Amino acid sequence: MIFIIVVALVIAATIIFMQSPKFGKKPSGSRLIKIQNAVNYKDGQFMNQSFTPDLAEGATYTKVLTKFFFGKDKRNKPAQPLPSQQTDLKNLDPAENVVVWFGHSSYFIQADGKTMLVDPVFSGSASPIPATTRAFAGADVYTADDFPNIDYLFISHDHWDHLDYQTVLKLKPKVGRVITGLGTAEHLEYWGYNPAIISEPNWNEAVNLNNGFMVHAVPGRHFSGRSIKRNQAVWAAFVLQTPSFKLFLGGDSGYDHHFKTIGQEHGPFDLAILECGQYNEYWKYIHMMPEEVVTAAQDLGAKRLMPVHHSKFALSVHAWDEPIIRVTTEAAKQAMPIVTPMIGEKVNLNNTNYVFSKWWEGLK
Repeated sequence: MIFIIVVALVIAATIIFMQSPKFGKKPSGSRLIKIQNAVNYKDGQFMNQSFTPDLAEGATYTKVLTKFFFGKDKRNKPAQPLPSQQTDLKNLDPAENVVVWFGHSSYFIQADGKTMLVDPVFSGSASPIPATTRAFAGADVYTADDFPNIDYLFISHDHWDHLDYQTVLKLKPKVGRVITGLGTAEHLEYWGYNPAIISEPNWNEAVNLNNGFMVHAVPGRHFSGRSIKRNQAVWAAFVLQTPSFKLFLGGDSGYDHHFKTIGQEHGPFDLAILECGQYNEYWKYIHMMPEEVVTAAQDLGAKRLMPVHHSKFALSVHAWDEPIIRVTTEAAKQAMPIVTPMIGEKVNLNNTNYVFSKWWEGLK
């Protein structure tokens, strides 16, 4: 009887906890009708273009949990603070065309006079339970207060390490317009964002931002969800055309044929920003291995590759620096120019010959 009572209390506490606003809200009303009529929505959820199992062949949830609890690399987290630079984002020269990375998948772009922010996570964690996924020491040196007004906020999908409740609340007064995948806006509107400033295209839909800025939402191979029920909002990458640059803003994705299709339809790209980290052979269909990241950049027709999704959170079992080591090694093999700034370092979009330091070397 005591056991039953304890289990019931745990279940009740979990249900109450998941009613917290940070979990967001499922699509409803006219948005839900549009989702239900989408070509990539079937049997109550969004679907990938190719069959995409949660786990790869031979993997089981028992094996995954065993690996997470007992099989992590001893260097899963850095033993010392990561190096960074503190760029004054509020006082950049408006004529500068730059990218600034903040660890994991958060980065700032200033191009042709517009400011943009992608998947910002500055709360110090990437989970509804903060203690489980704290940012690495030295990797969380920026806050929402460090940013100027943001013309365009991009959210690739609604996972906790890409859509951070605390961060988007703090940024709300600064954001001029939001671009996100179909369905994700339900969260943002629930959190007080004005629906009039939100554009939420489905795959292969375009948003004209005017003044020479155009965005196309394109497919990824992944999934979505902030709660138990998955895939109620679409996951997407974005093709961003500015007056001077064409950039690929990649969300999370496993490797598949869609990269080549996007390259053929929208490439070449001046810079492709692609996820590289939190991978494992057990879930290789939803997160690329580092070598595949370079191949994906080649498929896109990228002139340069900037790998992200690493060096801030330990969401997999590999060593913290393994992604950047493997991707730079493969980029050299495939003769792909690679952009590897430390956190906070300005990347000049016009300077394609800049040599980056190997800031990760020598760190434990």
